[in-house]
Amino acid sequence: MLSKNVGLREDHLAVIILDQSALPNTTNYLELETAEQMYEAIQTLKIRGAPAIGICAGYCLYVLAVHSARGSFNYIRFYKELQQYADYLAAARPTAVNLSWALNRMLRQVKQNPDLSLPNLLHLLYDEALQIHKEDIAMCQAISQYGLQLLHDGMGILTHCNAGPLATSRYGTALGPLLLAKERGMELRVFADETRPLLQGARLTTYELQQAGIDVTLICDNMAAQVMKNGWVDACFVGCDRVAMNGDTANKIGTSGIAILAKYYNIPFYVLGPSSTIDYACNSGEEIVIELRDPQEIREKFYKQPMAPTDVKCYNPAFDVTNHELITAIITEKGICRPPFCQSLATLFE
Repeated sequence: MLSKNVGLREDHLAVIILDQSALPNTTNYLELETAEQMYEAIQTLKIRGAPAIGICAGYCLYVLAVHSARGSFNYIRFYKELQQYADYLAAARPTAVNLSWALNRMLRQVKQNPDLSLPNLLHLLYDEALQIHKEDIAMCQAISQYGLQLLHDGMGILTHCNAGPLATSRYGTALGPLLLAKERGMELRVFADETRPLLQGARLTTYELQQAGIDVTLICDNMAAQVMKNGWVDACFVGCDRVAMNGDTANKIGTSGIAILAKYYNIPFYVLGPSSTIDYACNSGEEIVIELRDPQEIREKFYKQPMAPTDVKCYNPAFDVTNHELITAIITEKGICRPPFCQSLATLFE
């Protein structure tokens, strides 16, 4: 395994993931061998974070390709089955563009090489999955380096959800510069939103930052305004799951509210993510499909008994879209993009 949260077991072919839904109290690794196990792991956030989902998807399609290739080989049938698997897995988390991006990369290897033998096709898929993983490690390191330019000793940083090593391959995106700053001897104060309803900030961000020796304070999501008003926040660092070409950004639900507060209090709001989260086919945030999740996550999850009437209606979107006008800069592995994003994003990736 190249990282601690997702990898490939080759002695008995399976995708291995760290079950993030069990953290911080339990460290449990899961082996995914069937499409149903893979879908369930992605959909229930056992593996989460846009880059980590992409890495996982690459390994998943390779494992499924090996299983699909057992018996007599027919290229057309083989490619059709992989397409069906890719469509199935992509539906597990429709907002996170890295999922479909990685699956399409894997499919492209098969589509572009119809004359190869089965062993060579499987070898191509294995190499592509490994390359997706290695590229993410390099991207996270580069993002962390660019983000470090925005920090100085003693700053107070507010972050939402989790965009550290657990969500990626190594340093992370939004947490990457903070971890790198600590390695360089810089001391920061971080305020981590708990990030309801699934508490990724409380369970995962505080866990990672404490392990790194960074001063972290957990706050409820609705405390962010007071912390900003107190003058304790110098910048906001958040990750992203999809970026439209005008700079509108989808991230974990609650991110948009943080950006609005930051604008009011004149606090820089930075979005950090790899270029694979930029959707070149998406012109604005209005085109981003927002995943709706099970109401029980609001009514029951993490409670000993339901905290709301069992029949009450619930609205449970997984993400919201932050308007580009609220974003100070978008940091990728290729550099720092500033407004107007329709120009800077296009120029950066020409």
